[in-house]
Amino acid sequence: MVDNAEKKLLADTGHRIRETRAAQGLSLEQLARLTGISAPALSLIETGKRDPRLTTLNRIADALRVPIAALTANLSGIEEPNTPLPYEGYDLGDYQ
Repeated sequence: MVDNAEKKLLADTGHRIRETRAAQGLSLEQLARLTGISAPALSLIETGKRDPRLTTLNRIADALRVPIAALTANLSGIEEPNTPLPYEGYDLGDYQ
């Protein structure tokens, strides 16, 4: 089951792919030819309705000539991660 955080991640990643493709003047069909991924599958990724594999994201990033991180991370608003102190460990209470 996909939770809201995962849905947002998929939608944001798809949006960045679409923005990058459009900024480069590529149509969905052109990107499909460059990646070997069908245009309908790319459309589902761009709209956040399909969870692409890492290898698929890599093919898209290569075709767009951008680092994969440019598609998966919000580079304009990077926040410092909420890193726990080394002695805090992990709370696995929900997984027991």
